[in-house]
Amino acid sequence: MTEPGEQLSHQDELDLGELAEVLSLIDAATEADGVSPVSEHVLLHLRHGGDGEADNLLVHSVDGRLAGYAHLDRTDLVGGSSAELAVHPEHRRRGVAGALVRGLEARSPDGRLRLWAHGQLPGARALADRFGYRQARVLWQMRRSLLSGLPTGPMPQGVELRTFVVGRDEQAWTKLNNRAFANHPDQGGWSVSQIQMREKETWFDPEGFLLAVDTADGRLLGFHWTKVHGRDGGPHAHEPIGEVYALGIDPSAQGRGLAPALTVAGLRYLRNLGLSQVMLYVDEANTGAIRVYERVGFTRWDVDVSYRRSGLALDPAIGRRGQEEHHPDHEEPEEPFDDQTEH
Repeated sequence: MTEPGEQLSHQDELDLGELAEVLSLIDAATEADGVSPVSEHVLLHLRHGGDGEADNLLVHSVDGRLAGYAHLDRTDLVGGSSAELAVHPEHRRRGVAGALVRGLEARSPDGRLRLWAHGQLPGARALADRFGYRQARVLWQMRRSLLSGLPTGPMPQGVELRTFVVGRDEQAWTKLNNRAFANHPDQGGWSVSQIQMREKETWFDPEGFLLAVDTADGRLLGFHWTKVHGRDGGPHAHEPIGEVYALGIDPSAQGRGLAPALTVAGLRYLRNLGLSQVMLYVDEANTGAIRVYERVGFTRWDVDVSYRRSGLALDPAIGRRGQEEHHPDHEEPEEPFDDQTEH
């Protein structure tokens, strides 16, 4: 139960005032915990007007201030609904998180729900245990120093490297990405609008979006999309760190050494920016990919955890409504390094 006077509500779209409140709450939680309570996927849709499928749950305190927020994604008919939530530091231990979880459970179409927790915060696990959720998936964040030597990774014969051209490459890249990640629920099935949304972000830099092109016909064979965190002067500025944001190889081009060549090219680009560290995400269950990254100097740094509980009873008095999960997942690589990675 929430504290007396605190109210749980939900809506499909947030007005500008509510959006500002939600972003402020997320900033406060990030400042307190050292990690954002929500993923990039959620932040992108909040900043750019939503995705038309989200259900937003809000808890307001008796004085009208926003105490808690949850984002519900109901678009995955196979895995079930997924959600991320945040509680303002000044309103914790008052039942706000519990009220959000009950509201999320009630609004999940078939009663199934996955809760994503970022970082290894004791409060997240305690909340999951309290409601009977069990760990279902773990994503590693791995890091590597860029100050140490990089492995060699020459481009295969007949392949050249160029950078992404905004306004020209979106369609071809989307098709390549969807071929590379045909069996991935998160990174596969992208539309052009999803890349265009990211082009609007302050961190987007086409110079760090590297494409491997067939010199014979100009066909895209692979890509390494890099990202730099902390360079845009946001509210949580820190020493900039690079990311292997997305790396994929066309299935028809696997086995030619493109993945190691693209990986090294991206790491070299980030190092030439003056960065000292690079990060990536990988599913804990993908031991093959983890071994590959460890061989090129990456080690585990932090984790994101998905908690699951199936077959929840619904409360008809609360009703239901409903959005997309975007978390990294990595396909088992071919040796020595033909792999897809994504965020």
